[in-house]
Amino acid sequence: MCNDYGIDIPFRLFVEAFEDLGAPLDVSGGIPNLEPRDEIWPTERAPVIRLGDDGPRLDMLAWGLPPSRPKAPVVINMRSEGRRFERGRCLIPASHFYEFTGAKSPKTRWRFTKTGEAWFCIVGVTGGGGEAFSMLTTPPGPDVAPIHSRQIAVLERRDWRTWLEGGDPVGLLAPSPAGTFEAREAPRPRT
Repeated sequence: MCNDYGIDIPFRLFVEAFEDLGAPLDVSGGIPNLEPRDEIWPTERAPVIRLGDDGPRLDMLAWGLPPSRPKAPVVINMRSEGRRFERGRCLIPASHFYEFTGAKSPKTRWRFTKTGEAWFCIVGVTGGGGEAFSMLTTPPGPDVAPIHSRQIAVLERRDWRTWLEGGDPVGLLAPSPAGTFEAREAPRPRT
């Protein structure tokens, strides 16, 4: 499941997108300096959009909810089926994500982008005292199924506000239809 994604989006595009939805981003805390990042890994801090007192706002949170039992790993992905997620809803801006195929290392790495869009939002939830987030997953849509048995949940822009404001998740948290993503084999990151 997704354990690596990236973001290469100027902050002004976040502002413009949410203004177009009639839910302007709260920038009262200042405009953040978001550097392009091709690789965001679990436990790293990344931008997340969540509902604040004055509307949607961008915060930097750690990727991975604290485990429910000692010595368990952080929860970076969470199944969405059968859940309502009444609290802690968020959107995770991304320009791409990676999935891997193969039984042995080095595995083949696939970079997914959203067809016709420079960026999109992954559906997530916050926790850990509001300081961490996890991505929600669904069964795979046709673009992801040949590569992985699950996919991250991605909303169309028209549904971002509905998700953040607590709208019914039924129908929102669904596999992406054919043609949503383009996948290309990607080189392994340098370590």
